[in-house]
Amino acid sequence: MADVTLARRVLQTEAAAILALVDRLDGRFSQAVEFIRDCRGRVILTGMGKSGIICRKIAATLASTGTPAFFLHPAEAVHGDLGVIQADDVVIALSYSGETEELRRVLETIKRLGARLVAITGEVGSTLAQAADVALDCHVSEEACPMNLVPTASTTAALALGDALAMAVLVEKGFKPEDFAHLHPGGKLGKRLMRARQLMHAGEAVPIVGEQTSMRDLIYTMSSRGLGMTCVTDADLRLVGIITDGDLRRKMADIPDIQPLTARDVMTTHPITIGADTLAVEALALLEQRKITSVVVIDEARLIQGVLHLHDLWRTEMV
Repeated sequence: MADVTLARRVLQTEAAAILALVDRLDGRFSQAVEFIRDCRGRVILTGMGKSGIICRKIAATLASTGTPAFFLHPAEAVHGDLGVIQADDVVIALSYSGETEELRRVLETIKRLGARLVAITGEVGSTLAQAADVALDCHVSEEACPMNLVPTASTTAALALGDALAMAVLVEKGFKPEDFAHLHPGGKLGKRLMRARQLMHAGEAVPIVGEQTSMRDLIYTMSSRGLGMTCVTDADLRLVGIITDGDLRRKMADIPDIQPLTARDVMTTHPITIGADTLAVEALALLEQRKITSVVVIDEARLIQGVLHLHDLWRTEMV
């Protein structure tokens, strides 16, 4: 059980390192958030070794929440890649010691170009911290490594601080769930955040008949659209009912000859409807709860915007 004991100590040490950051957040953190929020260029993350790996993750989090960001390897930077840094950019540099040679060599160029520099370091008196426009203290009392050598608690703390920056910027920018969905069209989470308007059948694909439409024309409309239903509208084109395949079958069981009937005689009044901004996951829950296969999407005036079918939701593979 020695391994479990060690594992628990590692987790406790890393958790303590993150919690220690809470009381250190002050105006410097707010200033860093402002720099990123107001950045007209790109946010460039740079760091060597394991700090570089943390940089890549922070850059990915920023990019996925609406802030253009990427990772620049400091060693590559001093061999020609410094040209990607522009005056409108914000550079976030990670180095626990603040004395990483490769980072020190790019500081002069960053300052000369006029880009903002945010340092995340464990040594606020270091060269990196002193050169930065704002330095965030990421000091840890000890590493989780039994030898207190391998970067563990320090990299975990830096990652958490990067997440805190990204989330604060997200809120400052007013980033919304639909924005997240637009940036994550291939992800399961993004699909769950899709709206009805993005998945519904619209325009000519929507089956619509009037209240006085004959059975012959009604059945043709339903068959040609392939949704197993049709909307019924009044003279002002407002939704007043729907007719499904099931409605027709039940009516035929009661009345052998339904040809003389009109849409008004067969339709279900007060059908279930949703708005175009309804989340896809909410629409799916509604269809499953009511045991129906489609729902009409309308606006505030009950004008038809489209029809959302259960198969459209299943195709997103969000469940």
